[in-house]
Amino acid sequence: MATFQCVDEFANHLGQKLIDMDSDTWKGVLTNTAPTKAGTSVIGDITQIAGTGGYAPVSLASVTYAETGSGTGIWQFTSAAFAWTASGAAFATARYVAIYDDTSSNDAVLGFVDIGSFTLADGATLTVTPGANGITRITVS
Repeated sequence: MATFQCVDEFANHLGQKLIDMDSDTWKGVLTNTAPTKAGTSVIGDITQIAGTGGYAPVSLASVTYAETGSGTGIWQFTSAAFAWTASGAAFATARYVAIYDDTSSNDAVLGFVDIGSFTLADGATLTVTPGANGITRITVS
């Protein structure tokens, strides 16, 4: 199972109130170039795949950021499943899904996951479904 990795600057963006986990607009993008925890901060640091087949960033719906239980100190960020569908042509090869805050002035990146190299054929759909532990969790100790 692939593991979502938060970028190093995420905590800085959160601490400086540059992002609001549950009220900002969050989007997913596809890339074939490996993002890095230390070298990725904003969406401009990510080389998205070409726009063939109608590729574009997708909005995340039903985003929540909440404590998993009273007093646990574990905060979970999640969303409903989100998807891309190739239309008119195949998507370029991709390997990573990255999530960023489209509301923040610099489009701050939350993190990314390596889902393995793939090409989405014309008419095919890639759906990303967050697991029971959400997209990511923050533990306060």
